[in-house]
Amino acid sequence: MFIYLSKKIAIPSNISLKCISWNKNKGYIACGGKDGLLKVLKLESQTDGEVRGLAAPSSLSMNQTLEGHSDAVQVVMWNEQHAKLTTSDVNGLIIVWMLHKGSWFEEMINNRQKSVVRSMCWNRAGELICIVYEDGGVIVGTVDGNRVWGKELKQSLTHVEWSPDSKNLLFAMANGEVHIYDSQGNFMSKVQTDFFSPLGKVAALTWYNGGGGSPAENANSLAICYESGKCQIMKHHMDDEPFLVDTNMTIVCADWNHNGSCLAIAGKQPLSAVADGGDQGGKKSSSNTNAIQFFSHTGEHLRSLRVPGNSIESCSWEGGGLRIALAVDSHIYFANIRPKYKWGYCSSTVVYEFADESGCTQVAFWDVKNMELHKKKLPSSTPLLLIAAQGEYCCMALKVETGTGGSSSATIHHDSARRDEYQLVLYNSIGTPLEQKTIYFEPTLLCMTGSLVIAANKDVFYAWQFTDPIKLMSADVSLQASKHNLKEWLIHIDNTMSDTKQSTSSIQNVMVTFDSWAKADRESIDPICAITASQTVLLVARTSGTINCYALPKMVFNNKIQTDIRAYNLYINCNSSRCCVLDISGVLTMWDIEATNVDKAGNEVIGKQLELERKDVWDVCWSRDDPQLLALMEKTRMYIIRDSEPEEPVQSSGYLCSFDNLQVRSVLLDEVLMAPEQCRRDNIIDREARSLRDLREMVGKISLEDTKQYIQDNPHPRLWNLLGEKALEQLELDVAETAMVQCKDYPGIQFVKRIKLLQNDTLRKAEVEAYLNRFDQADKLYYEMDRKDLAVELRQKLGDWVRVVQLLKAGSDGGDDTRLEYAYNAIGDYYADRQHWSKAVVYYSQGRSQEKLAHCYYSLEDFEALSKMASHLSENHPLLPQIAEMFVSVGMSQEAVDAYKKCGKVSEAMDCCIMLNQWDATIELAKQSNSRDIDNMLARYATQLIEKGRIVAAVELYKKAGDYIQAAKKLFEIAKEEIGKKSSPLRIKKIYVLAGKLVEMHREKSLGTRYKSKNSDALTGLLDGDSFSANDSRILDNAWRGAEAFHFYVLAQRQFYAEKTEMAMRTCMQLVDYEDYIDPMSIYSLLALSAIRCRSFDMASKAFGRLEEVASEGEEKEEIAQLAETIFVRHPPKSKASLDRDTCLNCGEASLYKWSKQCENEQCNSKYPICVLSGRPILNWSFWVCPSCKHKADSRLIPTTSNLEGGGVHWCPLCHMEPMTNAQQTTAR
Repeated sequence: MFIYLSKKIAIPSNISLKCISWNKNKGYIACGGKDGLLKVLKLESQTDGEVRGLAAPSSLSMNQTLEGHSDAVQVVMWNEQHAKLTTSDVNGLIIVWMLHKGSWFEEMINNRQKSVVRSMCWNRAGELICIVYEDGGVIVGTVDGNRVWGKELKQSLTHVEWSPDSKNLLFAMANGEVHIYDSQGNFMSKVQTDFFSPLGKVAALTWYNGGGGSPAENANSLAICYESGKCQIMKHHMDDEPFLVDTNMTIVCADWNHNGSCLAIAGKQPLSAVADGGDQGGKKSSSNTNAIQFFSHTGEHLRSLRVPGNSIESCSWEGGGLRIALAVDSHIYFANIRPKYKWGYCSSTVVYEFADESGCTQVAFWDVKNMELHKKKLPSSTPLLLIAAQGEYCCMALKVETGTGGSSSATIHHDSARRDEYQLVLYNSIGTPLEQKTIYFEPTLLCMTGSLVIAANKDVFYAWQFTDPIKLMSADVSLQASKHNLKEWLIHIDNTMSDTKQSTSSIQNVMVTFDSWAKADRESIDPICAITASQTVLLVARTSGTINCYALPKMVFNNKIQTDIRAYNLYINCNSSRCCVLDISGVLTMWDIEATNVDKAGNEVIGKQLELERKDVWDVCWSRDDPQLLALMEKTRMYIIRDSEPEEPVQSSGYLCSFDNLQVRSVLLDEVLMAPEQCRRDNIIDREARSLRDLREMVGKISLEDTKQYIQDNPHPRLWNLLGEKALEQLELDVAETAMVQCKDYPGIQFVKRIKLLQNDTLRKAEVEAYLNRFDQADKLYYEMDRKDLAVELRQKLGDWVRVVQLLKAGSDGGDDTRLEYAYNAIGDYYADRQHWSKAVVYYSQGRSQEKLAHCYYSLEDFEALSKMASHLSENHPLLPQIAEMFVSVGMSQEAVDAYKKCGKVSEAMDCCIMLNQWDATIELAKQSNSRDIDNMLARYATQLIEKGRIVAAVELYKKAGDYIQAAKKLFEIAKEEIGKKSSPLRIKKIYVLAGKLVEMHREKSLGTRYKSKNSDALTGLLDGDSFSANDSRILDNAWRGAEAFHFYVLAQRQFYAEKTEMAMRTCMQLVDYEDYIDPMSIYSLLALSAIRCRSFDMASKAFGRLEEVASEGEEKEEIAQLAETIFVRHPPKSKASLDRDTCLNCGEASLYKWSKQCENEQCNSKYPICVLSGRPILNWSFWVCPSCKHKADSRLIPTTSNLEGGGVHWCPLCHMEPMTNAQQTTAR
């Protein structure tokens, strides 16, 4: 990061300030001082001008003096959630201010009148405030002014701070201790502060509340700073391993920035320490100055800034973390912060890190050319450390937690210690990872060239030659071979061997092994502080000021440059002749790294410092095509420098992306990261160099020869290119050719030679306009010359087919039909590529492109138009099969068949019908084509379905094909499987009913075929009943037997549970004939239960006897016998009178049991049907016959019997396919 003073506001009457606070949400600045001074300011920047960000002009939109305090105001505190301001003075007066109609007014006043308020703090939600007094008094109140609790502590207090969760309060005592209380005022413990001795007084106590996100998981957020200059930075109040910092200054105040990533500590510091960049540990000088130091949340020193004035009293961050306000004497100083973002620029793509709404880290790849944004989410286990970019690629350094690494060896041990893993991952410009390497030291520096990635820490640097996919595709080299030739280097900075001038073959072509990482354990006597690289040179700067130079790509040590500057950043130009060194205080110097010089001792040394020296520099970018040009950011100004001479600056706060073709590109990263997922083109700023701007102004005002002379004095390919364009406009072809040669524009040279052969100047002008991409002017010139053919040809090359159509139609002959159709089809292709099918249809119709038109209809799902189109095509048209396939894909069988038949592909039509289960149509096609193979196709397809376990689909297939017997067979098989699974009886009954219905459908079909003509073909004969096997005959004879069995079984259970036990027993007696379908144990168990419930113990006895017969040997049979004995000892097996015999309708004798189906009189033997409604024989001359399943029901029961749902019986109880309406009268026989 870099910091510099940018603005100063003077307080009237030179009143000294005591405190300052910046509202991070609304931007208001409150400051208090002596004599009751209290002001609220608001500093707003212009947002709608050309200059944006920190460089934009700013002004005070509010400057209100609040009156209410009579003596020095020493505490000001914002309640940002409720937009309130709380202030206190040395007399103990507390005032709460509120904003009303653009002005601040008093809302509440409180004065304890006992002691002075030393500190106040609102909790994160803004609902509670804690006020501490010098005498130990503590008051906690609400935002509405209500007191929650108060307490008198025995020690003098100096500071108070809420924990982020508002559960704890921290109080700083006058003796330097920090005590922890809960939110109700109960003492809990003391914060461990014995890391320093003596403690001294606490100067600042600040705890980041997490409102702006967190820089890292479990980041340090609590800072306790002592006036002695010592500071401890902790994760929480119970942290016993804090980061300890010695600032070497007398601390006055401290404050966290908006997201807790940076801690600002202000106070008095010796001048020598400030000059050394804030190095700690030096002796204090008698001459002190105001200074502010910045530290990361891990205690790393980032920057120091010297502040003018006598006494700094307070500091406060802006909400975005880009500015900080300082109260110094009677002035407010504003310092701008330029954060060190993790970002890079490659291939017209800005790569940057940001946190999404959920707090997860993401990396954005923003293509500024096409305004496209690609995002890549990083797992929390691999935090991003660094980003470097160059050319077409970028590299990210990631830390890998144990178990998540990508190396072949998950862990490496050295001296019995586990090494942390870090990854270098190479990405292209859309965020696709290409390669990665695992290293075993934490990289703090990272840079790239077109083929190398260099990572370094303070002791070693690692270089990795990666595979360039672009070069790999253009060369005849395999990927494996290219990877085999790649090199890695791991070099300790102290192992250069510069004194002996060896060739350093020992560090060439080194394949880094696991043992090599031991180099990273040895600390350097002169650590690395900065690195940079070009295609041919690697520069490594050390803290002593020495810069080591290595030749690339062989990584050979060349020499070293001795400077007296500790580099913070290094920048090298495009031809490796110069470099810029930027120190931590922002001073930039330029060095010629090829020049030789003589030192004071008379020794020849390499490297010479040039005249250029700039201050307050925070970003530098060399030109990619001119070694004399560089751009730099100095405060809020951007300078372009040519050979140490700066051009006039422009206001900007952008980060430099690239500098080529005399144009500097920068990105407003501050603005980008405010809305990281939105692409705004105005966040990219392009600025031309002065030579290019001047030439643009001179062209047209002076002669071409003078322009040529100017370019020769300031040579650059882009200037020559601009001269060439201007010469072409004036048809000065010789000058144009010279300019093309100078900028090595070989296509331009060929163009100039070609138009020299043209004799017509107007034609030459038209060609020039086209060459300069001024196509409308070229079109107009062609039109004036009556050369519409050339205009059409130009528009065809450009792909402007709409204009081609216009030109062709404007011709005297109305246009060439072939070219018109081609143009219409090209326009249709344009819309089709963008899936605008409706518009594409219009142009394909005009272009008569039937194939593309069919595809559009299909994409639009306009199958009516597609069918109409197929009907208009001639027979055997090659497009018909494609249209048929389109219909097949959406299940439109009839349209597909029509299309196949029209092109003579009957076999494909049959395959289509088979696939869509349209077997009626398949059979019809087979008849028409005299195919004998339909039954084989049916069997083959059904077999495939059965093998896949799709038996129901096979049943449906057979049914649609009219092979009802095969369908019934499969249903019978399914029913048997369900019986084995002991599925629901009702489900099994339904399956048998469907099978029976299929058999009935077969009978009806067979009956109909017998009356057909004798000329009926063999295919129909296959379905004739006489041709079936004995097994098929049994199916025909017993089609409803399974349905009957489970129907009576379900009926008996329903009757039993409806307390109709006698009817249930009679129905169970019918089940005796169905032991081949239902388990006998189930039948006789139900029969025994029903008989016992209706007290027919003789029938129950018979049921138990049968149960003992069918029961398996062992415990089951013994249990049945014991149960029978228990029952029949108490209830002898006797029949009830109600179960006496009924009278036979034929012989008149009482020879029928109420469940019997046949008269027991041997001379009669009359049989009676069983009523499917009640389960008892029908002893009535009138009964109803189901037309579907042919089962009967007693007509007397139809109008009176109710089903379980309470409604009348309306449908056949067995098959549920026919209504029970017209009773049929017949005689039972």
